[in-house]
Amino acid sequence: MNRAERRRGGPPSRAELDASIKRRRLIIYISLAVIAVLMIAAVVIANRNGEVKTASDAPTYAQIPIGSQAPAFAVSSTGGPFDLSAARGKPTLLEVFATWCQHCQREAPILSKLHDSYKAQANIIGVSGSATGMDTGPESQADVISFTQKYGARYPVAFDGAMDVAKKYLQGGFPTIVLIGKDGRILAVGSGEVPVDGLQKAILNAIAGKPVDPTFGVKS
Repeated sequence: MNRAERRRGGPPSRAELDASIKRRRLIIYISLAVIAVLMIAAVVIANRNGEVKTASDAPTYAQIPIGSQAPAFAVSSTGGPFDLSAARGKPTLLEVFATWCQHCQREAPILSKLHDSYKAQANIIGVSGSATGMDTGPESQADVISFTQKYGARYPVAFDGAMDVAKKYLQGGFPTIVLIGKDGRILAVGSGEVPVDGLQKAILNAIAGKPVDPTFGVKS
């Protein structure tokens, strides 16, 4: 007889043993439930940070063949109203992005540098194209403003609640980057992150009226 049994005056009863087993089972069930909740939370957080969502997770593929007329659009941006139909005479680099997308977040400083260098000769504009914002809720103007501030986007950025631009331009990946020529025709299309060298060369060629690599130099 051990010390605990001497204090109780004898071995544990069947009822006490059953109660002990139930307590242990309850602890196991609670532990498993906590682990499951933590795993779900980890997936959600990764999803929002772009670790699960990738450039291939965008919802639509718009029909914008190289050489075709670029679909018209007009938005209110952080740089003021922008109307593609009024932008003739200057190339336009359009980015359709998602605020939660890590590719887009890394592309923002690149587009900012290009905007600083060529804003007098070319238009650079970003337009939101996802219904989901950074906080997993619906995308909003506040999300877009927060994106520009957090990632230093100095080029004009617009919130498009109706996702009209995405429906016309999105190529199944965030960001989708489209270069539109002075004459309003599609010159190049990229889906996902595009290196600065490819973007810069394409913009310079478009400004000069020279041929543009339709993939921004990105080989599939």
